[in-house]
Amino acid sequence: MKLCIAEKPSVAKDIAKVLGATTMKNGYWEGNGYWVSWTFGHLCTLKEPADYTDKWKWWDLETLPMLPSKFGIKLIQNSGVEKQFNAIADLVAKCDEVINCGDAGQEGELIQRWVLAKAKLNKPLKRLWISSLTEEAIKEGFQKLEEGSKYDNLYAAGAARAIGDWMLGMNATRLFTLRFADKKQVLSLGRVQTPTLALIVERQIQIDNFVSETYYELKTTYRDVVFSSTKGKFNSKEEGEGILKEIETRRIRNRSLCSKRREGATAAII
Repeated sequence: MKLCIAEKPSVAKDIAKVLGATTMKNGYWEGNGYWVSWTFGHLCTLKEPADYTDKWKWWDLETLPMLPSKFGIKLIQNSGVEKQFNAIADLVAKCDEVINCGDAGQEGELIQRWVLAKAKLNKPLKRLWISSLTEEAIKEGFQKLEEGSKYDNLYAAGAARAIGDWMLGMNATRLFTLRFADKKQVLSLGRVQTPTLALIVERQIQIDNFVSETYYELKTTYRDVVFSSTKGKFNSKEEGEGILKEIETRRIRNRSLCSKRREGATAAII
């Protein structure tokens, strides 16, 4: 039997239908020489600090930085996750071949490989690489299955990113919390959330400190429609008048130089 593992139940259902695996079992579809199972996105995650050593159970500046000699993975603590993983692990042990049907991308590769590593895969591995779930795309993808090893570097890149996130998030969060937080407050830091928060804060500061100022625009009216100059806004009246003089000889009517006030935003970014 060939075992196909998709990233979501809905994707597994579409693949199973095309392959003729129409019998629903406990955690997978079966039929026509295939088992088609699925994950729920991440079934596995990197181990927590306390999983490596007891001294990392406690938040203490003396234990930073936390740098495991070798990173490990574990199942996410959830009864549904454990049940689905056990079904996959049982099929991995009994199948003749595994077909990785995860999403075509770095994260999709990482999700599937962690599950297969946890299930102790020792069978041949193929890769389905498709970007559409139409019947035609699925059939074509299965006709062009590739060796799973072709995507080893993609998996390595995903694992490296996850490890980098762990090292930054775990260490920086503990450091800033211990140094700057009040009482039981946790200052959570991360590769994505921290720079994103910085952008929001920077924009809010700009809004809070905005000072209204006068600027000038060059406009003309043609057939009762007002057009603005592509030169944009001028900080000084003299600059605008200079542009106006350059075009005075051209056939434009109702030329005027208007002054306005720059107004700040009225709502904060949240």
